[in-house]
Amino acid sequence: MTSTTPSSFDMVHERIKQSSSATVEKGLHKLTFNAMSTICRVNCHGVPLKLIHDFQQDVLKWVAWFEAYYSRYIPDSLISRINNASGLHWVEVDEETDRLFNLCNEMVFFTRGVFDPTSTPLLRLWNWRNKPPQLPTSEQLSEARELVGWRKIQRRKGAIFLPQKGMSIDLGGIGKEYAVDRVFAIALERGIQNVLVDFGQDVRAQGEPPERGFWHIGLEDPVSPGSCWTGVAVNNQAVATSGDYLRKYVIDGRRYGHIIDPRDGSPVNNGCRSVSVIAPHCTMAGILSTSAFILGPREGLQLITICPGAEGAILCENERVQTRMFHSFSTKK
Repeated sequence: MTSTTPSSFDMVHERIKQSSSATVEKGLHKLTFNAMSTICRVNCHGVPLKLIHDFQQDVLKWVAWFEAYYSRYIPDSLISRINNASGLHWVEVDEETDRLFNLCNEMVFFTRGVFDPTSTPLLRLWNWRNKPPQLPTSEQLSEARELVGWRKIQRRKGAIFLPQKGMSIDLGGIGKEYAVDRVFAIALERGIQNVLVDFGQDVRAQGEPPERGFWHIGLEDPVSPGSCWTGVAVNNQAVATSGDYLRKYVIDGRRYGHIIDPRDGSPVNNGCRSVSVIAPHCTMAGILSTSAFILGPREGLQLITICPGAEGAILCENERVQTRMFHSFSTKK
């Protein structure tokens, strides 16, 4: 792990530790904690108790480092330093950040710009947390769109520069899923073969839980949050769901969700309510679910279909569409 400012790491680490709970139920070791503004779970079994304990402590430490290093909400994080240097100077980055930014570059290309980590100026305009909610003016929207565009960023090995003052990066569209994959990799490196990592409904699993042949993941019903419209049974796959049915506001009878289309700068309004994707890696599942949500049911389904090993279901206001083999994972067939 690359070093962070000690005070920031210590603060985040202590907050995460204070929220954590480790329990055992029928041989299944469950670690639960709050991080990255969501509920995180890491379940595993079939390894010695000492190994489980050390693994759980290392998970808390690594996630604390990840949040302290990459959150734009922490003033001295690497992302904040990059954003604060926009239009001014280059910022040095480490090898892991280079790899993460390379992955962002690949995903921007793969989704044809539907995924764009530089969309922060638009997210600030359409802030669903504002009380009361406000709509941006056309002038504000135009100014914000000028600051968006991953291809505008200048990069070289070990450094990055945002050329326009006011440009900024937010890894919210990829960070949590990337963290799932990294924690999953740490488990495998420790010899833990039966493991499920779930950070806010972004999940990756391998092996099986006690007494069951697959890990069973419930997919939340956007019409009735808190209940599931179906479940999927997975083994060595990732599952991610994107939707705007919880984080939203209504002005003059029109609904505005929190997912922004970086191509036109506005909240998605295509009838989609949630997209769930099964893929080999959580990062890919998350990118596909959000991008398909933005694209809408037809183009979104096409994007999922062209990704090897991916299956998905798109729930809209009046229909549900899914890939050909999605039903093979469903526990409600």
